[in-house]
Amino acid sequence: MKSWSPSLVLLIFLAAIVIGCGSSAPRSLQTVSISPATADAHDFTNGEVQFTATGYYNKTPMQVTQVHATWGACYQNQPTTDITMTATGVAQCSPSANGTYLVWAFAPDRSNGTCSAMNACGGGCGRLTGTALLTCP
Repeated sequence: MKSWSPSLVLLIFLAAIVIGCGSSAPRSLQTVSISPATADAHDFTNGEVQFTATGYYNKTPMQVTQVHATWGACYQNQPTTDITMTATGVAQCSPSANGTYLVWAFAPDRSNGTCSAMNACGGGCGRLTGTALLTCP
């Protein structure tokens, strides 16, 4: 009968602890999505559309609805004043707005620092920006 070496037993014990306890890496934001994905302002009271940003993380809780985000809107990949966005994600078309606009929400991942490369249309930080479409009459 073959016996197990003390170093092999120790290695198996340490592996079991690591697997049982999980990773010590911080919880971090992976992606952001916005709902509704598309909206027509005409279908909402006073043309005010409530968008919600949901963050998806690498650890539990994996999904957080109404994640804190910075909101904005663009038209043809340019910043616009045709859409007003509140800090809580409510969008409203101005009287002169006509067409389909991109609504974006940027949620910083506090575990990885802040984004210093975000552009005026919410891009530049890739996975941390969610988008939706808003049609104005």
